[in-house]
Amino acid sequence: MAATTPLLRLLSPLLATAFFLLPGISAVDPTDPSSNATDFIRSSCSTTLYPDVCYTSLSRYGSAVQQDPGQLARLAIAVSLSNAHRTATYLSNLSREAETGADQGAAAVLQDCFTTFGDAVDQMRRSINEMRHINSQETFKFQMNNVQTWMSAALTNEDTCTEEFDDVPDGPTKTDVCDRVGNVRKFTSNALALVNTYVNSVTNATGSP
Repeated sequence: MAATTPLLRLLSPLLATAFFLLPGISAVDPTDPSSNATDFIRSSCSTTLYPDVCYTSLSRYGSAVQQDPGQLARLAIAVSLSNAHRTATYLSNLSREAETGADQGAAAVLQDCFTTFGDAVDQMRRSINEMRHINSQETFKFQMNNVQTWMSAALTNEDTCTEEFDDVPDGPTKTDVCDRVGNVRKFTSNALALVNTYVNSVTNATGSP
């Protein structure tokens, strides 16, 4: 139990960071008839690996996003971070239970998975902070390269979390964890795709190499 405490202290402010990004957004009416905004989100989501998940999770924020690819990318990261935070808390609780439960074989793997997943959460937090502080056009490429690197690393860490279970016999714990982490991975993958789209749109508009 003590081993998970430092990471839990780290995770606690992360969800607040995600929602701090969205003042007023969560109050947007999901039935807003702004067809231009929802069409933009649908079109943007079509470039992701999980377009249905993307559109379902982001379309309710059409009034806030409008047709701004940067805002859409930031929101997608925040949604991914929110889901990752909940899963990290779940993994922490499950890890403690496994230490004394019947599924002893998964206990050490759960701890490793939790630690790796915590790294992914931190990388998403750093990505949001970086996008909230784009200083100028001159630093855009450098800062967004950071975001792309961190989101790619978060995706890799989520994969690593489930790969920890490759040698664990099939069972309810393994299935549950892999399903939950796999679901978060869809949000992270979509967020990275929207970040890439945003970078490309700015690069094309400015003619930067």
